[in-house]
Formats: sequence, C-alpha cells, structure tokens
Amino acid sequence: MSPLFPSLSAAEPREAVRFGDQVLTYAELAGAAGSLASRIAGAGRVALWATPTPRTVVGVVAALVAGVPVVPLNPKTGERELAHIVGDSEPSVVLASPDDRLPAALDGLTRIDVPLSGTAGELPAEPGDETPALIVYTSGTTGPPKGAVLPRRAIAATLDALREAWDWTADDVLVHGLPLFHVHGLILGVLGPLRRGGSVRHLGRFSVEGVTRELSTGATMLFGVPTMYHRIAEAVDDDRELTRALAGARLLVSGSAALTAPDHRRITRATGRAVIERYGMTETLMLCAERADGGARPGTVGAPLPGVGLRLADEADGIGEIQVRGPNLFSGYLNRPDASAAAFTDDGWFRTGDMASVDADGQVRIVGRKATDLIKSGGYKIGAGEIENVLLDHPGVREAAVTGEPDADLGERIVAWIVPSDPQSPPHAAELSDHVAAQLAPHKRPRVVRYLAELPRNDMGKIMKRALHA
Repeated sequence: MSPLFPSLSAAEPREAVRFGDQVLTYAELAGAAGSLASRIAGAGRVALWATPTPRTVVGVVAALVAGVPVVPLNPKTGERELAHIVGDSEPSVVLASPDDRLPAALDGLTRIDVPLSGTAGELPAEPGDETPALIVYTSGTTGPPKGAVLPRRAIAATLDALREAWDWTADDVLVHGLPLFHVHGLILGVLGPLRRGGSVRHLGRFSVEGVTRELSTGATMLFGVPTMYHRIAEAVDDDRELTRALAGARLLVSGSAALTAPDHRRITRATGRAVIERYGMTETLMLCAERADGGARPGTVGAPLPGVGLRLADEADGIGEIQVRGPNLFSGYLNRPDASAAAFTDDGWFRTGDMASVDADGQVRIVGRKATDLIKSGGYKIGAGEIENVLLDHPGVREAAVTGEPDADLGERIVAWIVPSDPQSPPHAAELSDHVAAQLAPHKRPRVVRYLAELPRNDMGKIMKRALHA
C-alpha cells in the first residue's frame, strides 16, 4: 500500500502542525512518530489520551506508521464508560502527554509518554488496506458505546474523495478547534491536512478570536460544527476583523449536524462567503459533500462523494432511510458480530438510520435521525429540521429543537423546545405555533412549546434530543 502520509516519509522541513506556539515540521513529526512507532510495534492495540495537543498528533501518526490500531479516548469520558471502552478494546499500552493525570481505568496499561522529538530514520513499511487503523467508539441509542473499526482503506478513500470535492492541496492551511477523539477533528481535521502535505493549526479551544487570528495570517480553510458557526454568526455583523478574515478564506466547512438557515444567511450576507456542508458518520466516514466550485446550497449536504453508493430505502413522500456502500465504510463493530450484521442489509448496504430526500440534481437533504427527527403526525411524515429553521427565524428565538411525543389522536404531536432570545420575555407558544403554520403548513405547527435555559449538547455540539424527554 502507498503511504498514508507521503510528506512524512519525505521528512520535509515544512510546517505540519501548530498548536499555539508549538510547531512541528514534517521532519520533526517524522522523527517523533518514527521513534514512538518503534516502541509500540507489535503492541496489539494502543489507547490514546486524546487531548488537543501536538502529542496527540504524534501518537496517532506513530500508531498508523507502526500498523497498530489506535483507540482515541475522550478525556472527559466518565468512569463507567471509560472502563467499558478499555475492557472492550483491550489495549496493552496507553499513549499520553507527560503531564496528563490518567484515571484509574487505565492503571493496568503500560504508559508511554509521547515524545515531541526523535531521530528521523526510515519509516517501517505500511500494512495492507484492510488493516485496522482506528477504533472509534460511538454511542448508540441503547447499550454501551460500540467500537467502530476503521481500516486504512476507509481513511484513504474518504480523504482522497474530499481532495477532489474541495480542491484540497498541499498549499492549504486548515484551522479548527475540534476535539481530537472523533472522526471530524482527528481524521478530517488532522489526518486530512497531513495526507495532502499541507498543515493544520489547532486552536486548542475554539474561539472567534482564534479563528480571526489564524484566517488573517495564512490559514485558508476552517472546519467547524454548527455551534461554532452560530457563535461566528452572532459576532460577524459587529466584528470587522472577523468579517475580513472569513471573506479571505478559501473554504468554510460545517459538519457533524445541520447548520441552520439563519446562520447560513448571516455569515454569507456579512462576508460574501458561503459555508458548505458535508455529511458522514463514524461508521462511514464521509458520504456527501458540497463542492468547493459548486456553491453552497443551505439545507443540503451535497451529492455523494466519488466511490460512494447511496440509496433511499422504504421511501415514502420523497423521504427514505439513507443506505450506503463503498470503500469508505468501517469493517464492523469490535467484538459485536451481531450488531455488525444488523447494521447491513442482506445485499450489503449499511443502514445509516438517517432520513433524507434527494433533489432532482442529486443533492441530498437530511431530514434527521429516523428515531428522533422524523415525526409521524396525523398521517404526515414531518422532518424536525425544517420546523427548527422556521422557529430560528423568529426574533424571539435564540435556539430551537423539535421532537415528537406520543399523542392519542395524531400518533405523535410536535413539540418545540425553545431557548428564548430574552429569557425575561419569551415569545408566546401560540405566536410560535402560528409563525410555523404560516411559513410551512398547519399540520407542521408545534402543539406544545417548552422553554429551556439551554439545549443539551454533546462534545461535538450536537443537540441530544433523547435527553430532552429524559
């Protein structure tokens, strides 16, 4: 197999990664990762305490160079969940920074502190395409998290397909502040630039000021989640430096959840630069993306990437479950042959659990999760996302989520969860209901409105709708 990171093999003196004032060139990364790779070769599996630091980059690259599957660990994971992940994946080694204080669940593992330097030598030959590269744990709707086994083949296929869609080259400098234990921040946000031979600047912690600084000093691309772009949208009208920085970027990409139409409009109106979206999940990596040369289409996630097969199953009213196949898919769930088999149809398509429609020109519009975002009310299939966008257009609404709950007459009734712009004077429920009915249709009006101080979100900024009904 060709190397995942050709520029690493060449040990070039160009900048590879930057975290604040900590910078590693490709030569320095090759030396540190090569040195660590020799220590963990043959380790079976290694865990990685995935803090937003350059040592996390060295650790994951070293594991990939050594051909050892790596399990990224979220440092905020609770004791019970962490114990499950460690017990399920059975790593023999944990990679960490020297100053990391590791929890008791990792006490039985051999600890290796990740170096930031080393002697650059010839890197080992890389293993075959199907060799597991990462095991990323993803929370399901029931039971403990499952480990999705991502082979080297899937990582290369996804990153190369995005190269074509986004004209991604070695000249690009990516800035982001995403966590490094997840597909978005780690695979797209770190391994993506390294595969292209470009560079990544990680903010450590997302801030509008950090985005402004990096995009004003050479960065060409920004990756973020809707929560981050919402903060940008709230600031962009009054922050001229931010506006200029965004306008000068080559590409602004949002993912992990849908970016709301109001935030799309505010950013585009202020900067002249549209945010493009992409769609994927842990088990599939990237499936769809809007193209750099195709113009953003708010409400869509673009067309399927090269090599990705996509179909809608059990389609009705133009909406069906997305099912996919292609080289970007995972190998299965670790130690879960039952769950792995259930995830695929008899003819080999992966069931995403996401509902969508496809426009006449092939653009995919995500309705939401089959379990939480598709509401069946009064005989209609209703997508929560379109109602949320209309609610967000109301000046009295800062944040909104829409769910369904059982109703004896309608089957399900529509419930709106609202974070008001002014907590002291929230908009009346009837006003919001009428607002939706006037913009969409009477059967899409919320029957119940509930007010919150904030919406429950996970580390990637996704709204946890199941928690709303807990």
